[in-house]
Amino acid sequence: MQNDPELNGKYLGTISQDFVKVADTLREASYQIRKSGFDSPIFPICQEAQPIGQKLIDRNILGLQWTYYASFLDEFFQRGLVEEEKKDNFYKAYKDPDEFCCLFVIDKEFTNFVFIPYPED
Repeated sequence: MQNDPELNGKYLGTISQDFVKVADTLREASYQIRKSGFDSPIFPICQEAQPIGQKLIDRNILGLQWTYYASFLDEFFQRGLVEEEKKDNFYKAYKDPDEFCCLFVIDKEFTNFVFIPYPED
């Protein structure tokens, strides 16, 4: 699991534009998820409704390209999105959640984990 080299400009541009606007909210949500005892926060993002996680930021309300959901690694195991046998690989690829946001991009043409650094304060 890593940033996909095929993350084309279409995704990179729209994700980056949104991320600047929601980074502080996602950073705080990541902190709260970890403070609650859950491991490895993951933020699924999509442009249509999907069942993973809890809706955090609705794109229509804030005029964004993507809707953001909050989840964590255990849900991905439970749903079979990350296989238990590949748990160690996931942890090796997972970046420091204080510095990077783990997005799970869901779209018709592309579905993968993407790590984006939080802006520096």
